[in-house]
Amino acid sequence: MCIGIPLRLDAVDGIAGRTADGIAIDLSLLPDTRPGDWVLSFLGAARRALDPDEAAQIRAALAAMAAALEGERDDDAFADLTGREPTLPPHLEAARAAGRSEA
Repeated sequence: MCIGIPLRLDAVDGIAGRTADGIAIDLSLLPDTRPGDWVLSFLGAARRALDPDEAAQIRAALAAMAAALEGERDDDAFADLTGREPTLPPHLEAARAAGRSEA
């Protein structure tokens, strides 16, 4: 599994981007990207542009996951999941209801 990381570009030179902390990013798929833009990066390549609010939401979710892995609990980070049973996507719920163990 690959996790997308939101990164803000500090510099752009053609299809090469760089963040303020020196991370290099391939911008081949986003040729109109400019310094200051947020991108969702997978394995060093920008896959799509993000608005600042969406980038902040993703960064907060990743921080909450990292904290959970360290044993810390932050119910605010997962407020949409607190106090309810998890639900399956419709196609998996239909498979479960039909008695299937594989989707």
